[in-house]
This record gives sequence, C-alpha cells and structure tokens, in this order.
Amino acid sequence: MGRHKSIDREHVLAVAERIVAETGAASLTISAVANAAGITKGGVQSCFGTKEAMIGAMLERWTKSYEERLRAIVPPEGDVKKRVAAHAEITLSREESQERGASLLAALLQSPENLGPTRDWYRDHMQDMDPGTPKGRDALVAFIATEGAFLLRYLGLASFDDDQWEGVRRGIDELSRTRR
Repeated sequence: MGRHKSIDREHVLAVAERIVAETGAASLTISAVANAAGITKGGVQSCFGTKEAMIGAMLERWTKSYEERLRAIVPPEGDVKKRVAAHAEITLSREESQERGASLLAALLQSPENLGPTRDWYRDHMQDMDPGTPKGRDALVAFIATEGAFLLRYLGLASFDDDQWEGVRRGIDELSRTRR
C-alpha cells in the first residue's frame, strides 16, 4: 500500500486565490484548483469538502492576515478613529493582497452561505462608530468611504490615476484623523 502524499492546505488556498485573481470568481472550481495545484480533485475535496467551504477558508485566511496587519498598527481596544485610519492605510494600499481581497469578495457573492461571517466582520468593525457623535460619524463615513473606494478600484468598477488615488487616500485619512 502506497503512502499518501500530504497536501499543503495553505498552498491550495494560495492557488485558489490566484485563480480568482487572474481569471475571476466564476473560474474557481474544485477541478481548476486541483489542476493548478498539481493534485487530484479528491485531494482538494479532502482539504475543504466543497467549493463553498474552500471559499470560506480563503476568506478566513485573508481576514486573519488583515487582522494581524491591523493589530500591528493599532491595538483592538484603540481609539475608533485610529482603527479606521489604520483600516484605510491597509485597505487603500497598493498591494497584491488588496487585489486578492477584492477577488475573494467576488467569490463570496457566489457563496451566500459565507456571507454571515463577512456580515459579522463588518458589524464588529463598525460597532464603535456611533453616527450620533461627531467622532463616530467621521469614523463611520471614513470607513464606508474606504470600503467604497476599495471596491470601486479593485473590482474594476472605476479607474483612478495615481494622483486621484492619492487624493482619495488623503481625504479619507484627514476625515479619520479629525475631531479626536
């Protein structure tokens, strides 16, 4: 009896993310991931079970990476506006991880059962943003503007040249830092 190869789950997730980023969420299939990762479909299924579970694992991986980056800038119990400023800094950066994040959100739309954790994430991140106070309102508007700018850019809904993007970043940064 032959020895089973162990499958590197993180590698399979990276391959799945690359497929979504390069060819779109509709291209994400168990078969496509297996072929690109050089393993069998059964190997992918043994890691995740279903495509939906794989998308959930991709989102979980991306969220964990984001939260680590956020904690490196500001503690979780830090001032709400400082957290929003850090969120904007991370979200509006020009990094490959941002394109990956947008691609994952596109995949999420094909996997409605994974919307719950995403809604929970937004609820948790916006819970201290009280629109009834100037500070809370500024934080909420800056957070929503950050998310909107991110989606417009990385889902390809609008293009920004470097100067425009820098202007968006500065505007959100100013809003998230005023009225401390």
